[in-house]
Amino acid sequence: MYNILADFINEQKIWDILESNKLADFGKIKEVLAKASEMKGLNLDEVATLTNISDPEMLSELFNTANKVKETIYGKRLVIFAPLYISNLCANECLYCAFRATNKDIVRSSLSQNQIAKEVKALISQGQKRVLLVAGESYPKRGFQYVLDSIKTIYDVKTEHGEVRRVNVNVAPLKTEEFKLLKGSGIGTYQIFQETYHRETYNKVHVGGKKRDYNWRAWSLHRAMEAGIDDVGIGVLFGLFDYRFEILAMMQHILELEDKFNVGPHTISVPRLEPATNSNIASHPPFPVSDIDFRKIVAILRLAVPYTGIIMSTRETAKMRRETFALGVSQISAGSRTNPGGYEEESEDDPSGQFSLGDHRSLDEVIRDVASMGYIPSFCTACYRLGRTGMDFMDLAKPGDIKLHCGPNALSSFKEYLMNYASPETSEIGNKLIYETIAEMKGIAKQRAEKLVKRVAAGKDDVYC
Repeated sequence: MYNILADFINEQKIWDILESNKLADFGKIKEVLAKASEMKGLNLDEVATLTNISDPEMLSELFNTANKVKETIYGKRLVIFAPLYISNLCANECLYCAFRATNKDIVRSSLSQNQIAKEVKALISQGQKRVLLVAGESYPKRGFQYVLDSIKTIYDVKTEHGEVRRVNVNVAPLKTEEFKLLKGSGIGTYQIFQETYHRETYNKVHVGGKKRDYNWRAWSLHRAMEAGIDDVGIGVLFGLFDYRFEILAMMQHILELEDKFNVGPHTISVPRLEPATNSNIASHPPFPVSDIDFRKIVAILRLAVPYTGIIMSTRETAKMRRETFALGVSQISAGSRTNPGGYEEESEDDPSGQFSLGDHRSLDEVIRDVASMGYIPSFCTACYRLGRTGMDFMDLAKPGDIKLHCGPNALSSFKEYLMNYASPETSEIGNKLIYETIAEMKGIAKQRAEKLVKRVAAGKDDVYC
């Protein structure tokens, strides 16, 4: 099955849909936005209609609708995580990536388990509770077992007030049996990006290594979900091809997963091409995405798949990250390093990193900024640990019941961060926000929040419902 054409990506259908919806008038756009406000998602034609918005008035309505949907579903929560690069070894030749096999301008390394433990301690000392394990698509002598060993190492590191409570993973596509082993290691979400769904462009930018196989990569989430991993993440590297095509293709992928497994992706990532060492394409994107179009992408995805988390990385500047919180972003990385060993070395924009960072701030600075905007930084991992994943998560999310857990848990995990890791200035801003937020809550959510925050204030770590 997985060596055949990934026919759920229908390029001609995408072009036909874009063409038939390119002249949608204000009335049609308003109809689509009205449907989107019901938070039941959008079909391909409706998504195509929104991609063609350029009028400032309609853009404003798009952004306002996205904000209302985001606030209704997620409230003021922002999930915080950090990527942990364990290796920049790679057998692929991806023209946009510093890790590509023939790039001689970076220092290659794969961290030993002892080095990984040191990286984890550095992350824990900042206050991080969830990490995204990332590796180039080649491993040291132990092969895929290296990834499994690394996950175990991350979970085994314990300190007085902290440990990593959830490891999500972004590694090369695996065989079904390997995905079963990954599931057994206790991961949260498995994340893989197609990079571009446009086959001709895919072939042009992937010129060597197994990643050249479009279909093997496109079917990877099917294999992961068949192996029992019910939280998966997808994404596109915007800038490689027309963003309108990419959005619709990604929607086709989502609809395929929903049809086959009754649940779509848990997260969508929206990286834009950023400069990478010795990469001309990364510095000069073939299809550059303007800031206004980037905000439009986030808003459209929030309306198209309202209950899916949208991830914004530190590729983007602090300013852009702030602007997208209101449009649909629900998860952000903070204090990130994209080179192996970068946390213990405290190196920024190391030339051996995968790409250039846009936001160089520390975790504490990001938390202070987020809190000053009225958002609750959440380090919660309760859903993973209580089995609220896949269909179980969606069954709670769609009627809005998940907020009865997520709101209180976000506050308790934020309180834990403030007590154990925050600077005095961040602590002052954060504690004020916590108590203002609780004062505005009602019913069982308020009761749970008050109880959990009091337990943390009394010295108890890791409390959740």
